[in-house]
Amino acid sequence: MMKKKSIFASKASLVLFLCQMISALDVPLDLSQPPTITRQSPKDYIVDPRENIVIQCEAKGKPPPSFSWTRNGTHFDIDKDAQVTMKPNSGTLVINIMNGGKAEAYEGVYQCTARNERGAAISNNIVIRPSRSPLWTKEKLEPNQVREGDSLVLHCRPPVGLPPPIIFWMDNAFQRLPQSERVSQGLNGDLYFSNVQPEDTREDYICYARFNHTQTIQQKQPISVKVFSMDSLNDTIAANLSDTDIYGAKPVTERQPVLLTPTGSTSTKVELRGNVLLLECIAAGLPTPVIRWIKEGGELPANRTFFENFKKTLKIIDVSEADSGNYKCIARNILGSTHHVISVTVKAAPYWITAPRNLVLSPGEDGTLICRANGNPKPNISWLANGVPIAIAPEDPSRKVDGDTIIFSHVQERSSAVYQCNASNEYGYLLANAFVNVLAEPPRILTPANKLYQVIADSPALLDCAYFGSPKPEIEWFKGVKGSILRGNEYVFHDNGTLEIPVAQKDSTGTYTCVARNELGKIQNEVQLEVKDPTMIIKQPEYKVIQRYGQVSFECIIKHDSTLLPTVIWLKDNGELPDDERFLVGKDNLTIMNVTDKDDGTYICIVNTTLDSVSASAVLTVVARPNPPFDLELTGQLERSVELSWIPGDENNSPITNFVIEYEDGLHEPGVWHYQTEVPGTQTTVQLKLSPYVNYSFRVIAVNEIGRSQPSEPSEQYLTKSANPDENPSNVQGIGSEPDNLVITWESLKGFQSNGPGLQYKVSWRQKDVDDEWTSVIVANVSKYIVSGTPTFVPYEIKVQALNDLGYAPEPSEVIGHSGEDLPMVAPGNVQVHVINSTLAKVHWDPVPLKTVRGHLQGYKVYYWKVQSLSRRSRRHVEKKILTFRGNKTFGMLPGLEPYSSYKLNVRVVNGKGEGPASPDKVFKTPEGVPSSPSFLKITNPTLDSLTLEWGSPTHPNGVLTSYILKFQPINNTHELGPLVEIRIPANESSLILKNLNYSTRYKFYFNAQTSVGSGSQITEEAVTIMDEAMASRQVDIATQGWFIGLMCAVALLILILLIVCFIRRNKGGKYPVKEKEDAHADPEIQPMKEDDGTFGEYSDAEDHKPLKKGSRTPSDRTVKKEDSDDSLVDYGEGVNGQFNEDGSFIGQYSGKKEKEPAEGNESSEAPSPVNAMNSFV
Repeated sequence: MMKKKSIFASKASLVLFLCQMISALDVPLDLSQPPTITRQSPKDYIVDPRENIVIQCEAKGKPPPSFSWTRNGTHFDIDKDAQVTMKPNSGTLVINIMNGGKAEAYEGVYQCTARNERGAAISNNIVIRPSRSPLWTKEKLEPNQVREGDSLVLHCRPPVGLPPPIIFWMDNAFQRLPQSERVSQGLNGDLYFSNVQPEDTREDYICYARFNHTQTIQQKQPISVKVFSMDSLNDTIAANLSDTDIYGAKPVTERQPVLLTPTGSTSTKVELRGNVLLLECIAAGLPTPVIRWIKEGGELPANRTFFENFKKTLKIIDVSEADSGNYKCIARNILGSTHHVISVTVKAAPYWITAPRNLVLSPGEDGTLICRANGNPKPNISWLANGVPIAIAPEDPSRKVDGDTIIFSHVQERSSAVYQCNASNEYGYLLANAFVNVLAEPPRILTPANKLYQVIADSPALLDCAYFGSPKPEIEWFKGVKGSILRGNEYVFHDNGTLEIPVAQKDSTGTYTCVARNELGKIQNEVQLEVKDPTMIIKQPEYKVIQRYGQVSFECIIKHDSTLLPTVIWLKDNGELPDDERFLVGKDNLTIMNVTDKDDGTYICIVNTTLDSVSASAVLTVVARPNPPFDLELTGQLERSVELSWIPGDENNSPITNFVIEYEDGLHEPGVWHYQTEVPGTQTTVQLKLSPYVNYSFRVIAVNEIGRSQPSEPSEQYLTKSANPDENPSNVQGIGSEPDNLVITWESLKGFQSNGPGLQYKVSWRQKDVDDEWTSVIVANVSKYIVSGTPTFVPYEIKVQALNDLGYAPEPSEVIGHSGEDLPMVAPGNVQVHVINSTLAKVHWDPVPLKTVRGHLQGYKVYYWKVQSLSRRSRRHVEKKILTFRGNKTFGMLPGLEPYSSYKLNVRVVNGKGEGPASPDKVFKTPEGVPSSPSFLKITNPTLDSLTLEWGSPTHPNGVLTSYILKFQPINNTHELGPLVEIRIPANESSLILKNLNYSTRYKFYFNAQTSVGSGSQITEEAVTIMDEAMASRQVDIATQGWFIGLMCAVALLILILLIVCFIRRNKGGKYPVKEKEDAHADPEIQPMKEDDGTFGEYSDAEDHKPLKKGSRTPSDRTVKKEDSDDSLVDYGEGVNGQFNEDGSFIGQYSGKKEKEPAEGNESSEAPSPVNAMNSFV
């Protein structure tokens, strides 16, 4: 959240504007003007009788005014009273009380008059009264003996003071007496009891009156109150009462409400406009009544209505005539209600509608003074001139009185005077001075010259032009030295001369000229306006949630006008940051280290400049694991349940999601805590199920999003009574470990499950499907029992029952177990193998009889192994493989076989004890497959037109080899592939010499083996035939000849000269047909490059195998060809812009301009031609 304010905008600019309007009405003090009262004491002036009395009266005027006073309507001669002095150059009176004077002697109504040659101004009537704080009158106070439940009023009746005192009730220890709906103080200071209770008995009810003016407190004598119940009343004071009184008394009974104040059903109240209206209703009754307020025929005014003193007082502030009406208070309890209606009338002392204002006129001008006021009743308006009723004041032909208005026509200098308007009714009066000053003055501008105003863009700019002149000057504004007059809706021109630019922009910056003119002259003034960029927080602090003891940082990155110097202040909760080294304030951030709970709050970044201020805030929430619960309490203890309650600890700003309840068994596992249950975080009680014979303690852990609290302190212990076991052991099993036994196992009961001391187990068993009796044995607290001498793998019915010293658990359920297993007796028969392909076979067998398994049938195992490869007829180490087929399955698949091989297999049955005997070995063979790739391919002995190939036979022939297949094709410099040639080679060969190949040519070879099934995978290689050494040496010799180097230099110099001549001709505006010149003077050694194929000169076409012409350029692949050779890489394709790897994958893209293609490096034996060297040079 970001807030922004500007110093010269909004409220600040409005205040400045109002000040300027007021100052525009002031006459400069160097000009003649009537007196103006600038300061005076209040109308009702209560003074401290112990201090000097100061009655203020200050005024200004030209010439400076003289002062005089009246007291009680007659002249007050201060020279005749030694105790009274007047301050120099002032009308303020000082009455010396501290040196023997008495304040009471100076009570009265005072009025000040300030006078000079142009008129007289008078002050209000100032009523001087010394404050009074009298003592309480002596009175005899009887003790108050009250019956319980009755109402009571303790009267204060404070002395009449000036001003009235503040009343409060205290005891002897100066402690305020507690108040409530039942006991409260009324507006008159009395203490009201709606009904008394025994605790109200005391002897020190003391009423105090505080007189703030004299800072004194007066105390009433203590009042005693004794409250009697009916029983004690009959026992203690029966002798002092008649029989009728005693026996007619009733016990405390409830009563319906009765109003103690105000009395009756209706009353009236008059209040003055603008004051605070206080209405009060206090009622007696039992139970204590509740007060409610309504306004008949209307609503209580919103935002101005308040209830005080437990709703017994209705308070309406700033009342107006609209608040007149009937207000009803209703007192209600369960027995009934009563009410009182207060009729409120709002009167009004006079208040201004239009107060008269000073009038400055030039000779011959007209003007008016207006004095309008309102009130209830309507006030009477009267005029005075220089303090004298206008009816008896000296006549002035230029003025005319018309009720609340004085009209002036063709005034002259003698018309200057001070006029007083008095508006009065029975509730008060208003007095206002307004002068008429007749002057003839040329314009003057009071605003300093070249005053600089600085504002923020998009805010109002107020340029001041305070002026004075008589007649009143006209004001015009200009922008710039020679600018035109400012007009239009973008400007506001105020009567006091101020120019307002409601929304100042950057282009509003500049010099503004104010011109004031009247018939007596003209004057101008310049002011400067600078519009600044607003200060902005471009990255505000953000809401943060941080764990306790962590680190948090708030950013506050700002952007501001470069001419303004910002200051950044950080606040916490609208106050200064704590004086703590953990708070680190950086240039644009605030970092808090090792955060604690106290750091929780709102952090505000405030950026101030001299012109504006912006702020942004963010909330920091410090979270932590909750504090542990406390005050654990066990209630409602029963044999099998108890209620646990607790009080949650502080959740540390992260709501508690759930409570975990744990228990400790102090009898069986002391110190070990177990999970019991958990409840939602809104729950603080839980009913817990209990087990017998457990000494319980409980603890509670609170959980929130941050983590788990520390465990609470343990609750009190609770030992439950013993009982029979509720449950039997679980997971009962019967499994033999030997062919002649039965091992019975179970999971023992835990300590708290025993339900009592002496835990044992009754183990019972009998053979299933045999008419046998149960055999039982009672064992100690163990978990296993072995039955010996059983038949092999026979089913048994088994049960295990828990018991303790108090009896047996419920009857257990039965489980089926088996005595021990033995190895299977027979092997599977009728084993058959079906070969599916060269690597997969399917095997079948007949299941064995279940009786021969002698245990739980787990499945069958197939053992198989390779005997030999049919292609090589060589034996090797036998590696048997095993496949297991679960359950009563009678077939299975044998994957991963090797082609053209001989295999054996057998099958065995498996139970829990182990494997049975193997079936007879079954032999099967796999058919041929395709061979693997040849083991290697090596290319040696390259010549101009031949290569020698050598290879190795496949590592896995997978059958009988029938032949080898060789494929090859040439590759040119652009990696284009030529025609593919295929050769079939007998299987018994291991090398081959390829002849009639092209010289200096790269070839790619593909080689694979074949069986009768098909071809195997291939391997690839590349090789290059060598080039003609004689031609290569000739190329090198030409390139190193001196004549050739000289020729190249001459060609370069010629080209440079031609370029210079071309440049000169072009600068002169002529044309130089370079291409025509070159064509006309063609050098046979330097021919232009063809644009279509990027080669030099003429060359033999790949289609017709024409030899190169004499003197022509070398081909673009930068190789030198023999003239009698028609073999070229160009023969195997043109225009291919890519090259490929050995496997044919695309590896790059090249330009179609062949002369720019780089040489192949080590892959080519070609040498650079001298012509290409020249081309590179040029």
